[in-house]
Amino acid sequence: MNHTLTEENIAKLREELEYRMTVKRAEIAKDKLVAAAHGDRSENAEYKEACERFTANDNRIQHLLTMISTATIVDSKNIDKSIIGINSKARVRFIEDEDEVVVTLVTTMDIDPVNMRISIESDLGKALLGKKVGNIVEVKAQSGKYTVEILEMV
Repeated sequence: MNHTLTEENIAKLREELEYRMTVKRAEIAKDKLVAAAHGDRSENAEYKEACERFTANDNRIQHLLTMISTATIVDSKNIDKSIIGINSKARVRFIEDEDEVVVTLVTTMDIDPVNMRISIESDLGKALLGKKVGNIVEVKAQSGKYTVEILEMV
């Protein structure tokens, strides 16, 4: 799992990691102690639920550690504005149906399909990444191939 992320993304991940390792772990440990005091743990729903939350939190901690340690970090401030990269906005035309749309390429942490903020790891994102105005690219999606023309950088 090697995601391309910005320094801002890494800071958010580290903030969540710190919270989960300190505050969240302490809350869950307290809940486990309170639930354990209620008696037989084998039939104690509160205790089982606290144990499940503990496991889920630890799984998320491991995921965050993996994302942070394996990420490729890009400097989103010092990028070539003539090519499409992270945080680039471009107006594109879907050749087959003549639709035009403005898309913004973002990291996986910042996707928002409703507002056409698409991941650089998506099919369309991969096809557009590194391209310039005037390029026509073929997108290989799970549903089939389609063609997109890059009209302008916005």
